[in-house]
Amino acid sequence: MSKALDVSPQVQAVALRAILQLPQPLRRLIAGAPIRLDGNELALDAQLLLRLQRMIGHDGLSAPTPEIARAAMVQSNKLMTFNRLGGVSVGERRIPTPSGELAARLYRPAEVAGPGPLLIFYHGGGFVVGDIETHDDACRFLARQAGIRVLSVDYRLAPEHRFPAAFDDALAAFRFAADNAEALGTTPESIAVGGDSAGGNLAAVVSYATRSEEIRPAFQLLVYPAVDATRRRRSRELFGRGFLLTDADIDWFMANYVPEVGERGDHRLSVLLAEDLTGLPPAYVVTAGFDPLRDEGEAYVQRLKESGVPVIDRRFEDLIHGFMNLRQAGGRFQEAMVEIASTLRAGLALRAGRLQDQP
Repeated sequence: MSKALDVSPQVQAVALRAILQLPQPLRRLIAGAPIRLDGNELALDAQLLLRLQRMIGHDGLSAPTPEIARAAMVQSNKLMTFNRLGGVSVGERRIPTPSGELAARLYRPAEVAGPGPLLIFYHGGGFVVGDIETHDDACRFLARQAGIRVLSVDYRLAPEHRFPAAFDDALAAFRFAADNAEALGTTPESIAVGGDSAGGNLAAVVSYATRSEEIRPAFQLLVYPAVDATRRRRSRELFGRGFLLTDADIDWFMANYVPEVGERGDHRLSVLLAEDLTGLPPAYVVTAGFDPLRDEGEAYVQRLKESGVPVIDRRFEDLIHGFMNLRQAGGRFQEAMVEIASTLRAGLALRAGRLQDQP
């Protein structure tokens, strides 16, 4: 980082917000000429934010150590969180598991009083970074906009806890919620799972692991999920540099979470490779046009459809990986999150209607 830009986080946050609110011609001037790849044009909001992040020394998610990467994500999150979204009550929870207690956070929108759907949310971060605080805004927004309760789970991270620790925690959290549904304001049949990136992976593998059980997720929200750790697809070559999540980041995350390459085809990680995907709950799969993980997410959509699983798929052609945490920058990020929350709400309502219609 240059001396000129070596300023306090508070000053960076004020400057960032001011720039994001500039008129469109000035924002375009700062962002540079439009970026077009693979038939899509990157949203000005995304291009501007990437430019600003590079100016303050943020380029990619990996670092020399997990501790440095985690601190950088926390700092980046603080820069992008201008205020706490109101209208949502928040309570801390503890989830017992065979490996110890997990921290969790329960969000309930003010207008929701009686029992209703619950979304178990697993945060992104490559299984190495991120926590319930870095995804607090996303969970608040989903709870309020979709009108549902959200239980955010602080699963164990690598390399301190390697594969399949995150999967084990994610599955334990779902079973805990099912066993304690009434206390969480829901019913076992009304519990959905969801997450972004690595969290989308955990939601998908929990859905797969429980597909033959009496109590399984009612719905799965998969936002730019990682679903195949064994293959490099075209989108990873196209968007592996300069769009927040980099090719090097993905290698670094996998080296920390699953250092044994031979284990990366395990269905508890690479659910796309599972032989039989029939019987999975309905899914809403979101991808981003400028995301290295785009093609594997869309390959998973195709597998689900071929297996007879009801799927809503949506590619935000002009956005980047990680946009869920950029909502407060406004513009396209806000629009995308409104659409995601609205679709989630509709999907859960339709699912509940089908369950009520069953004899």
